[in-house]
Amino acid sequence: MTDRLLALRIFVRTAHSGSFSRAGRDLGLSQPSISRILAQLEAEVGARLLVRTTRAVTLTEAGADYLARVEPLLAALEEADHVARGTGELRGLVRVAVSSSFGVREVIPRLPKFLELHPALRIDLGINDQRQDLIVDGVDVALRLGSLPDSSVVARKLSEAPRVLAASPAYLARRGRPRNPEDLASHAVIIGPGGASGPNAWTFRKSGQTRSVRVEGQLTTAVNEAAVAGAVAGLGITLTSLWGCRAEIERGDLTRIMEDWTMAPVEAHALFPSGRAASPAARAFIDYLAAEL
Repeated sequence: MTDRLLALRIFVRTAHSGSFSRAGRDLGLSQPSISRILAQLEAEVGARLLVRTTRAVTLTEAGADYLARVEPLLAALEEADHVARGTGELRGLVRVAVSSSFGVREVIPRLPKFLELHPALRIDLGINDQRQDLIVDGVDVALRLGSLPDSSVVARKLSEAPRVLAASPAYLARRGRPRNPEDLASHAVIIGPGGASGPNAWTFRKSGQTRSVRVEGQLTTAVNEAAVAGAVAGLGITLTSLWGCRAEIERGDLTRIMEDWTMAPVEAHALFPSGRAASPAARAFIDYLAAEL
């Protein structure tokens, strides 16, 4: 029975990763062992589940149907094991996808406390500024800021942070401090990923007024760290979440401006793949982050 369960876990991990070697790394097995166990599983099932090529491993039609039926069973078994232990101890591997800025600034500093509580748990932190496909990439939970994707995921709001405009003290000494949204037209602007109404339109609110201004900048980037670094270097004013520039503001490298004009906050969500139950470890990790944030 244990061998069959191991084979099923290997099958699920290989199906999601598309790689024998990656599944082997996740489960602590060699690539030849992974290949052999999967071949035995296919022989026992009596159907070809995977197509092996030189570039990737993909599911057959029978394999896709088998995955959809097997994965909920493994999730239920993991839940049963967790409840039976009765200790709250979490085990296994949790795959977490997160953007580079939020991952480095907000998630990693909170990992030591969580992992100290659960020493038998491992976390694979996939830091990537490109949004991943949770199903294809085998992600257990993704942490994302801003607007939500389509309904192929189950989302839980974790927290929110204000959007802030910030510039370096040197830039403000050289160019002056804007007081109103219209003043931004005469300033250098760094356009990053934190726009409140799109990459080139920033919407502000104050005392019941709403004003949207179009901004143009010499520097445009899809990565928050680059936008913040540009602002620290004195290239101009950038818009980001407080999560994205808190450290620079506390050090005095950046100064908040136009604080009396508010913008829509940035929301942080945890996204779980639909169609399969979240593991106890993934749920516990998100509970922990929600409390911390």
